[in-house]
Amino acid sequence: MEWLNYHHLHYFWVVAREESITRAGERLMLAPSTISMQISRLEEALGGKLFRRAGRNLELTELGRVVFRYADEIFALGLELLDTVRGRAVSGPLRFEVGIVDVLPKLMARRFLEPALALPEGLRLVCHEGKEKQLLAELAVHNLDLVLTDTPVRSGLSVKVYSHLLAECGVTFCAVESLADSLRHGFPQSLDTARMLLPSPMSALRGSLDQWFASHGLRPDIAGEFDDHALMNAFGQAGDGVFPVPSIIEQEVCRQHHVAVIGRSDAVRERFYAISVERIIKHPAVVAIWNAARGGRISGTSGGDKSA
Repeated sequence: MEWLNYHHLHYFWVVAREESITRAGERLMLAPSTISMQISRLEEALGGKLFRRAGRNLELTELGRVVFRYADEIFALGLELLDTVRGRAVSGPLRFEVGIVDVLPKLMARRFLEPALALPEGLRLVCHEGKEKQLLAELAVHNLDLVLTDTPVRSGLSVKVYSHLLAECGVTFCAVESLADSLRHGFPQSLDTARMLLPSPMSALRGSLDQWFASHGLRPDIAGEFDDHALMNAFGQAGDGVFPVPSIIEQEVCRQHHVAVIGRSDAVRERFYAISVERIIKHPAVVAIWNAARGGRISGTSGGDKSA
């Protein structure tokens, strides 16, 4: 059995935090040459470089970021152990690093994370927004605990991750009250030639909407296309057109943006996924999210195409 030298790991951890061997030496009261030698031995044991030079400082390599993440948890757990055996209150809430794909509606992200925020032990939530490819890469090297997205992981990826369906729902069409009043009667045919604000053509929802429009013989006037749902909602609030929202959050959208429901379609489905590196979920915050999803506490509106 191979054993990790935790002295070497501790020196690496301090250097990573200080971004300098010299500053780490001052903190540890050791000569820089001693620290450099210990880090070299750790690199030999792990089979790769942990740092690269960045000007006058050091920055972590990809391997270094993975090792630092584990070292951070190891030494935090060590401090917690000392607090526990000495009868002190355990310090610090549970850290939860989440990646949110930029096309996911912000209100949906908040809805999914709500069960984790309610954990009795407390939570320090850290959210990172970005493109799916970037976030999955961070997840694969354990820089993230979870990624929230609107599509399952595609087959053939080089990283081993797992998709967990959290919720699915229909779509609700909203607009400012004056526009909604004029389009509510005769929905969905009333959307023909109506000014429409839509997700970008690259989104999963857009493909479903285009098929639904075609199946009803509708040709809406596309006034805008958006990567960001919040931006699309802001234009809708200004009266620039009709816009779709997940039926799960229609009430929040209407209240927040002062708009009204025109109609709903259960034929257009939105699906939302949690992506993890574990098939069996272990992180307490992820377990709370998954249990809420399985228990039906995240639910959508259904019932075919109908006006409000």
